[in-house]
Parts: sequence; structure tokens; C-alpha cells
Amino acid sequence: MLKLHRLQLRGSKARICTGFIGLMLVLSAVSGCVIGEKARKESVDAGSTGVAGSAVTRFEGGQEGFVIRETPNMAAAWRGDFERAIAMMKEGDSARAIGLLEKVVERSPGVTAPYIDLAMAYAQIGKVEQAEQNLKTALNIVPDHPVASNEYGLLLRKAGRFAEARTIYEKTLATFPEYLPAHKNLGILCELYLKDLTCAIEQYEIYSEALPEDEQIRMWIADLSMRLGR
Repeated sequence: MLKLHRLQLRGSKARICTGFIGLMLVLSAVSGCVIGEKARKESVDAGSTGVAGSAVTRFEGGQEGFVIRETPNMAAAWRGDFERAIAMMKEGDSARAIGLLEKVVERSPGVTAPYIDLAMAYAQIGKVEQAEQNLKTALNIVPDHPVASNEYGLLLRKAGRFAEARTIYEKTLATFPEYLPAHKNLGILCELYLKDLTCAIEQYEIYSEALPEDEQIRMWIADLSMRLGR
């Protein structure tokens, strides 16, 4: 049976930094904030979506967000393993979570959420190559998948592959221009790593327009405006 998943992207209830994005089939991903040496190195992770294929439909009539259609192929027993793996990741037990997630992707190769979570688990234990491979697999299933792309951009940035990270962010935003975490992370990348302040303030302003209650972003915009002489 075809399932429809709506990922709301704008507004005060948008899940930007913490918690889970709950979906049908309970396909969700660990999310949270990754804090670097400076406050502005904080990166935004928004939980992953369980999707298969490239059937993406945008809302009409002024609604914000998008729908990703999925034909589930995850048996009930393997959904249980998926949920247990997510709980392990939330508790910081990524090594054990990897074992379960590997079984899940073996049995459900066409669902992106386990690949994204597996990549995040590998990244948490410092296995970058395995993390990258799983994100590539998810992006082969759904090109420009916004959550997979956002995670990939973070992985590339941490590896010092800044130009590649920018390309990933810009590519997914060309398809999903209202995916706020990618705007914020692209802004951070441009400001702190690429020293492209114009790019940074543009991305922060897009993010701030959607989430004006984020005082930290408003402070960053004010700081960059002064530095740019605006």
C-alpha cells in the first residue's frame, strides 16, 4: 500500500534541531545539534524520512513542505529492529545500532531511512567512509533527498571537503528550496569555512524569514551586516 509522508518545513513547529520526525511506519532518524568549537559551528540535523523512489510531490495552494511517496517493503519484524536501533542511537550506543541497521538494509534495500541512520551511526564512531557510502546509497534511491543531502554536507564539511559540501547543499536546495536546515548549514559553511560572507548572509536571511523567532540567527545576520558595511 502506498504511504504518503508530509515533512513540514516552515513555521514554529518545524523540527530543526532536536528530537525525531515521526512518520508512518515509524521510520524516523536520530537528530540533534552537533556543537563545534564555536557556537556558530552548531549544525542542524533534521530527522530522516523513509522514502523510496523519486516520487516527490509539492503542495499547492500556498502550503509549505512536500510529500514523499513510499511503497513500504519493510516487514514488521524488521521495523522492530529499526526502532530498537534508533533507541540505541539515542542512547549513544551506535556500535550496537549498526548491527541492527545492517540487517534492516539487507532486508529492506529500497528504503532510505535505514541507510541515513546507518550513515549517522557510522559517523558517530568515526567511520567516515562507511557513513559516506550509506549516504550515497540513499541518494541513489532518492536523488537530492534533503535529509540525506544535509547529512552528507555535514560529513563533507567535517572532512575538510568544503567545495563538495557546498555543491551538495546547493544541489538539494535547488530541488527543495524550503528545506531550512540546509540553508543554515550552507550559511555556516560559507561564513566559517569558505569565507564567503555574501553567501552566508543570504542563507541566514532565508532561514530567518522562515523562523524569525531564532534570535541566534538574527544576531549572526546583524554581525555579518556590520562586517559587510550594510
